[in-house]
Amino acid sequence: MNRISAKLTAYFFISVLIMEVSLIVYLHQSIIHSRIDEEFSRLLATGSNHRYVLVEYYSDTTMKHIVLMEKDSDREVIITNNQGDIIHSSGENIGTLEKYLPTAKDMHLRNDKILASDWEGLPYIISAHPYKVDSSHSGYVIMFQSTRAIEKLVGKLNLHFGLAGVTSVVALFIIYAVLSKFLTRPLIRMKEATEKLSKGDFDVSLPFIGNDELGELSGSIQKLADDLERLKTERNEFLASIAHELSTPLTYLIGYSKVAIRQGIDELDRDHYLAIIAEESDRMKELVKNLLDLARMDENTFTVSKEYFNARLFFQDIFKLIGPSFNMKKLGLDLICEEDVEIHADPLRLEQIMLNLMDNALKYSTEKSIVKVKVSKSGDKSVISVTDFGIGIPSEETPFIFENLYRVEKSRSRTSGGSGIGLAIVKELVEAHGGSVEVESRLGIGSTFTIKI
Repeated sequence: MNRISAKLTAYFFISVLIMEVSLIVYLHQSIIHSRIDEEFSRLLATGSNHRYVLVEYYSDTTMKHIVLMEKDSDREVIITNNQGDIIHSSGENIGTLEKYLPTAKDMHLRNDKILASDWEGLPYIISAHPYKVDSSHSGYVIMFQSTRAIEKLVGKLNLHFGLAGVTSVVALFIIYAVLSKFLTRPLIRMKEATEKLSKGDFDVSLPFIGNDELGELSGSIQKLADDLERLKTERNEFLASIAHELSTPLTYLIGYSKVAIRQGIDELDRDHYLAIIAEESDRMKELVKNLLDLARMDENTFTVSKEYFNARLFFQDIFKLIGPSFNMKKLGLDLICEEDVEIHADPLRLEQIMLNLMDNALKYSTEKSIVKVKVSKSGDKSVISVTDFGIGIPSEETPFIFENLYRVEKSRSRTSGGSGIGLAIVKELVEAHGGSVEVESRLGIGSTFTIKI
């Protein structure tokens, strides 16, 4: 019994069967007892009526009428005197009735009484009704009620309740079939779907089965499958992009190194080739460093330790660090920040954020333009914007620029564009601070990156 459908059937069947048997037994006994009580009441009422008539009109003719009324029925009547002798009887076989006559001890009665109530063990239930006309005329009217009617009733009840029980069992199996279709089949489908997921097959499609718990579970499994499929696709694309990014500098390294070691090559050309090799080595080193940073963030191995520090002094140090690179490209730097503005963040992580944003501005700004950094407060948040006047970003590209290894420059030129990792690192670090990053850009005019932290 390893299938949930079998367990559900067993539990449901046993529970309902116990409840049904208890109810059937209770109803069966209640109906039988009620019917027997009716027989007792009717027997007492009939005997009491005969006794009343006999007392009012005591005569041999009255006794004959009483006896005649009970002939050819399920009841018999015997009238005795005060010595216990039978005066009249409705039964032709008096000897049979005499076997069940009450004993002398039972005959000392003042009121009507049921003397024999064992309908299962005796052929009759018996009641005694004392009568007294005068001191010389007294005795008992003794009623015998055949138990055949009760036995027939019990037999019919047993038959009907048996049919009801069989019908209930059939109904239970029909209910099981319905439950199996509407409950267990979706569970089996979900089980099969999870088995496919465990084997790496994320092509799973589960139907909508409602808004209940099963529907929520099915939706969660479907969402998990979709997420895993998306992650698998992104992983393949990520690996393909990394392979491409690494292959480009490796191609230059291998190619120019082979050229540089040739005999008889001009020294100026050799120096040129060695410079290209050094440049590509630096590019490859930076790419690997960014990949390692990204891997650490994906594994949540970095921590964010926030503190308050002066914004103007912080950005002046950043400008000193990046100043030479901007001067080489004839780019100006402009800081807009009040003296007393404080930022609540991790200075090391914020430096990493700003270096990536400034490096992005450096790559895509046109010569002799200015890169502006503006710092302000918005409530308890610090707002930092980096604006460049460069090539800009097409509007259809802006939703994707924070994704891993995404580059607007599809040609992957060595002279323009980075690895496509810097902005992904910016987004991860900003969100680790509980902040957000946005970009506004116009193609050919420039871009503004705004972070709230």
